[in-house]
Parts: sequence; C-alpha cells; structure tokens
Amino acid sequence: MRTLVKFFLRYYYFLLFLTFEIFSIFLVIENNNYQKTLFLNSANFFSGNIYKGIANLTSYINLKQTNEELSAENTRLNNILKNSYKTNEISLLEIYDSTYFQQYTTTAAQVINNSVNRQNNYLTIDKGEKQGISPEMAVISPKGIVGIVTNVSNNFASVISILNTNMRISAMIKKNGCFGSLVWDGKNYRETILKDIPNHVKINIGDTIITSGYSSIFPKGKLIGVISDFKQKKGGNFYLITVKLSTNFKKLSYVYVIGNFLKQEQKDLEKISEND
Repeated sequence: MRTLVKFFLRYYYFLLFLTFEIFSIFLVIENNNYQKTLFLNSANFFSGNIYKGIANLTSYINLKQTNEELSAENTRLNNILKNSYKTNEISLLEIYDSTYFQQYTTTAAQVINNSVNRQNNYLTIDKGEKQGISPEMAVISPKGIVGIVTNVSNNFASVISILNTNMRISAMIKKNGCFGSLVWDGKNYRETILKDIPNHVKINIGDTIITSGYSSIFPKGKLIGVISDFKQKKGGNFYLITVKLSTNFKKLSYVYVIGNFLKQEQKDLEKISEND
C-alpha cells in the first residue's frame, strides 16, 4: 500500500496530465461528427479483428449446428426455384418480361461478436464497405430477423439488434395483415412485444408474426416469431402481445445482409409527402 502511495505521489503530475488529455480527446470525439465517425470506424477495425479470432473458435465448436441451419436454408431455397415445379401444360412458352427486376440484394456474413444481456444489444459482422455493406441494411438469420446495420468500416459492420430497447420495427400478423410496432422490453432475449393491435382483431397463440414491408429496410414477409401470449391493456383498446422470437440470439453464427436498391427513392418520396 505504501509503495502504491509513493508511486502516485511520484508521478502525480504525469497522471493528472494523462487524465486531462484523455478527457479532452473524449470531448473532441463526442462533439464533432467527423472525429466521432473516424473513431467508430477505427474501433470497428481493431475490435473486429479480435472478435473474428474468437468467433472462428466458437464457430468451429458450433459447426454441426451451423451446417444443419445452412442445409435447411439451402433446401428451402432449392424448393422455390423454378425448376423445382412441374407444369401440367403440354408445352410452355417462356417469355422474358422486362417489368420484373431485382429490388433486393443479399450478402452472407458471419457474426463475430454478439450480446443479449444488455438493455441495448449490438452485433458485429465480418463484412463491411468493401463487401457492399452500408448503414440501414436489414440483417436476418435463416430463422428470422436479427437487426439493422448502423456503423460500417472497410471489412466490418455494427448491427443494432432487435434486442435493443431503442429499436422499433413494423410487424404484421400474417393471417390477417393487421400491423403494429415491435419493441423489446429488455427482459427475455427470446421474447419481444407487439403493440398497437386493436382488441377487436381475432388473434390466437401460435399466430405467425412477420415484417410488414412498410419500411425501406426490411422486405415484407420476413419471419419474426409466433404469438406466445396476449392480453388486453386495462382501460385501453389495444392488445399487449408477447412474441416468441424465431431467432435464438445466443446461437447466432451466420446471417444475411439485405440491401434495397429502391430504398433512397422511397425515402425521398416519403420526405416530399411529409413536407407537403
């Protein structure tokens, strides 16, 4: 103890200078957008490489489960290919229709860092700007939605998880098309809350919840989960619905990042409508 006191007395001025220097750097980063963005991108680069090494080990341990998920996803995709269907027609004339074009693009990525036990959880993935990833892209798993890309560096990206109390997603009851707002209450990582569904709507435990497509980020119809419980708010006209998430965030290894080629066009049009 005496040695520790002597150390602080001997280097008092240096430690004081170092404290003020760190605090000054913090103020510069916090109050300047350019410096803040530069710091976040640099932090993403260094921490991303560390997380990737840890994730490679974890991925190897969970290799069997990962392969099963990828196999199931490949099976689903093969089942919806055109050559998986048989026609009853004697002959079929194929015509190229220029009215169809690609709106969404998909990029596979590996989760190299993840949290589920905080109020505001984030993920890190091993794809970044060089691989075509940009902020406000949707992130899904083979089993359901995951979150939205926030910050991007050259080779890594941060994703705000749906297990984040600041997250709001437009969700829909699949069987009737009634939509509301999906939020997380910060409690159970396997459950989230669906709000703003009127209590005159008929719902049942087990009903499927999907993305509504009412934003420029998530395409319509992406699986979120199923209703596990619901009750009417006291003195209100809406349900309080508990949704069991289809994605298990504690076993999340691989994800897909979805980009919308028409996102900016939609946002520009909506902005004009709001100003009008």
